[in-house]
Amino acid sequence: MLGNPHTVAGVSVPLTASQKTENKKTEGLMSRTWLESLSNDELIKLADNYGIDIPYGLERIFIIEELLECSDTSDKDRPDDLNIDPSFPETAALPKQYNISYIEIIIRDPLWVFAFWEIKSHERELHENANDFKGYCLRVIPLGEEESESAENSFTIPIEINDSERYFGFAEHSAQTQGRYIIKLGVMRGESELHIASSEPFCLPRLIEDEDINSMKENPLVNLSGVQELIITKSTDRQSRAKR
Repeated sequence: MLGNPHTVAGVSVPLTASQKTENKKTEGLMSRTWLESLSNDELIKLADNYGIDIPYGLERIFIIEELLECSDTSDKDRPDDLNIDPSFPETAALPKQYNISYIEIIIRDPLWVFAFWEIKSHERELHENANDFKGYCLRVIPLGEEESESAENSFTIPIEINDSERYFGFAEHSAQTQGRYIIKLGVMRGESELHIASSEPFCLPRLIEDEDINSMKENPLVNLSGVQELIITKSTDRQSRAKR
């Protein structure tokens, strides 16, 4: 059953009961449901009234999209006209933890990396309720050839129970490690160190040395890039902090 005619920019089309309801919700704005109820000729006439140039043979779905975009742009300056449904759910906050055991590494520069980790609640409860629990730790292990772990130069850092992140400062890398490391998250139980999670192997970038700068200047392609006009400085302060 048809209701009263609905007029938008000079086009008068009868509305069904459901269309009247939809039109009421949008408070005068064009809705996709209403536009889809129009014929192609009516859509083209409506677009012409809005000053939209419609190429010959353009599919109706694209005409509708143009009209909706035009309607949205026309009403951006009237936020009070929009009827926002108060029952729409609010955006859910991201969880602080995901209840999985892992450790990840982010390289900041050639001397510093950032590590962050998590231990799932079941493992925490199991370890922390044990009589021989002595805390958690991080073991930094240099990697040699073929990703072999070098226990000789590795070291362990105790961490607090509620810690979940830490910065690591590295001194200049030895020729054996070539700046490749892995960091393992573990728990100290009695005299043993039990493994919980490991980071992916990572490689720290080399520091720029004087010979690197000189070799760059000898490369004709580098000279064309204008690198000679750049002022390259070396921060000895960051190196000294990493060696402490």
